[in-house]
Amino acid sequence: MRLGLQLYTLRDYLKTPAEVATTLASVSKLGYRVVQVSGLGPIPHKDLRKILDDNGLTCCATHGPLDRLEKDLAAVIEEHQILGCELNAIGGYWPTSGSASDWSDFIRRYSAIADTAAQFGLKVGYHNHNHEFARPAGEDTGPVIMQRLIDGCSKNVWMELDTYWVQHGGGDPCQWIRKVAGRIPVVHLKDMAFSSNPKEAFMAEVGEGNLNWPGIIAECRSAGVQWAVVEQDVCKRDPFEAIAISLQNCLVLGLSV
Repeated sequence: MRLGLQLYTLRDYLKTPAEVATTLASVSKLGYRVVQVSGLGPIPHKDLRKILDDNGLTCCATHGPLDRLEKDLAAVIEEHQILGCELNAIGGYWPTSGSASDWSDFIRRYSAIADTAAQFGLKVGYHNHNHEFARPAGEDTGPVIMQRLIDGCSKNVWMELDTYWVQHGGGDPCQWIRKVAGRIPVVHLKDMAFSSNPKEAFMAEVGEGNLNWPGIIAECRSAGVQWAVVEQDVCKRDPFEAIAISLQNCLVLGLSV
């Protein structure tokens, strides 16, 4: 299992090709060797691949919108071939009504996409937020949405669990990582801290909040995670300082780049 960085964390510094080159050079200098591509402005994939190669960086996975997978799957597959990457995921799904039938329809459509993509070497995944740990709208009993996704989606759909959002949804990251063992090549490492004034949870650097990192990392290893990817959607300090803190704390926890 290797450590990586979700580039969405640095999205404000990745809006132009020149910014992409400068920012990825900084990421490499900090010590990261693996990135997940997300949040970049327009840049040809062949140019992005060259920047990655020039800085000793590997693209382990990407994020992209559902509509591109539905409408332009062939182009998405070609882009991943250019990047030398076989893993893609959407950042989540928010159905119109949130009903069980809405989710069932999504599971059917997304499974068909994943089954087709798998024939061409692209593995399609699902990244959770907190709303998947509720039940569908109008239902008070039965499995939460995340369990329905795990059970209902094609086995070609891998699950990219986000530790912060699992915890924020009232789940136990360790338990949910166990549930998707063998089906979780990428996990998002994101800590949760708590402010007493006002009383609210917020995203923190890995190791600077309250999550059970020794337990989470042990479960990731048991589940066959290949890429443990640092992500912080919102940073209270400079994002480059934040990712440096997460990197150092992850190294102390026994992860390697």
